[in-house]
Amino acid sequence: MLSTEEILEAMSEQGLRITDQRKTLAKLFGESTGYLSAKDVYKHMERKYSGLSFDTVYRNLRVMEEMGVLEQIVFEDGIKFKANCSQDHHHHHMICLQCQKTYPISFCPMNMTDTPDQFRVVKHKFEVFGYCRECEEAGAENKAARGEEGK
Repeated sequence: MLSTEEILEAMSEQGLRITDQRKTLAKLFGESTGYLSAKDVYKHMERKYSGLSFDTVYRNLRVMEEMGVLEQIVFEDGIKFKANCSQDHHHHHMICLQCQKTYPISFCPMNMTDTPDQFRVVKHKFEVFGYCRECEEAGAENKAARGEEGK
């Protein structure tokens, strides 16, 4: 995952003016281990910057995603963002639906698809959602404690 400094450096290299608000955004994503919705980010930013609009926050998230410093993932409950991986090669992820821990997939399944000649792929996304071992075991323990095992 990109650090705060790496996020700021990438934004600066691509010509984005580094404002105090953008420094705060970079710090938030550089230190966060999970995925954040635009609403989560807005609530965090609103505490420090009164009068900040949701549109401004969302616009900055989109710009940061387009620059490649943030990843955007579509969860069942909406779009969320996370600092981009620090891996410098194309890859995809397996994401735990409970704790949002992310595991890289070391190959691209797109290479296995049969793309028709009349179609040119320019971008793709591929994420696998499930539960990590820790969350799966914790879920089973909780069920057993409530007497729901085997139901």
